[in-house]
Amino acid sequence: QVHLVESGGGLVQAGGSLRLSCAVSGRTVSVLAMGWFRQAPGKEREFVGAISRSGDNMHYGDPVKGRFTISRDNAKNTVYLQMNNLKPEDTAVYYCAVKGVTYHSGSYYSSPGQYDYWGQGTQVTVSS
Repeated sequence: QVHLVESGGGLVQAGGSLRLSCAVSGRTVSVLAMGWFRQAPGKEREFVGAISRSGDNMHYGDPVKGRFTISRDNAKNTVYLQMNNLKPEDTAVYYCAVKGVTYHSGSYYSSPGQYDYWGQGTQVTVSS
């Protein structure tokens, strides 16, 4: 069983930065494809970014390209989402997710339905 715990959310002013963490237990992140999603009230869950199992292929949603960066620390079994130049429209609950089985180490996944395990989410609020 894979267990994910997000942390690092909070309240920040527009233009500020936050780093979210996703601590993984039950599996080693170095063999996992993972993703970050967000969901604002009344909206569908939105793709933020993903990292391939190989760890060298990242992909980002258009709203966050150039501002957000995913990284992975295999020693800490943790994946991070560095968020810079935050905007009020980035306000949402942020979730990390794990895809249980991948066939290609360089593949990333951008649809919520492709993931098998989810964290509980962490709230990010950006004030204007």
